[in-house]
Amino acid sequence: MQEIEFLYDFGSPNAYLVHRVLPGLAERHGARLHYVPILLGGVFKATNNRSPMEAFAGVKGKLAYEMRETERFVRRHGIRYHMNPYFPLNTLALMRGAVFAQGKDWEGAFVDAVFDAIWLHGQKMDEPMVIEDALREADLPAAKIMDAMRSPEVKQGLIANTDAAVARGVFGAPTMFVGDEMFRQTQPAGTGTSVGDRLTGGEARGFAPSRGTRARI
Repeated sequence: MQEIEFLYDFGSPNAYLVHRVLPGLAERHGARLHYVPILLGGVFKATNNRSPMEAFAGVKGKLAYEMRETERFVRRHGIRYHMNPYFPLNTLALMRGAVFAQGKDWEGAFVDAVFDAIWLHGQKMDEPMVIEDALREADLPAAKIMDAMRSPEVKQGLIANTDAAVARGVFGAPTMFVGDEMFRQTQPAGTGTSVGDRLTGGEARGFAPSRGTRARI
């Protein structure tokens, strides 16, 4: 069985959108889905990259078009999504929590709860009290998770994940890997087609990884 690695940071709206469609894609292709939390700010610092809002702030029409593409994607896939009013958020604590959640029975519930709190309910998820309340509402072990966010082992785990991602050529989030092939789009529109083609041997049909396309999932 092939595996899709999904490298993500909760602070990326595109990561949320891909999170909402990737499980279905994996199921259709009989692939495993493996979530890998990374710190996007750490990736940016290591690669001299910037967020699209910073990088394209001076490009007339660029950000408006990106928003339009997001609207099309959300409508096409029936995703519930609202731009967080507190964006950008400091996700350091949340990503440490995600590292602690890895491999646990409730990892999926944690990922869903945090993504939804940010991109569906518009919560200020860089405030400890807000984070803890959201975790409790999702019936997660909130106190244990909050404590783990301060653990040296968990902190080092997030650093290790981020460093390993950069070493593999990652420069932003979300990023996906199928085997050694990396897939990265600034918009989620082409994600499913690209990854799906790789799972079904699409390279033989001229498929090019790591190129943002506008193809439909």
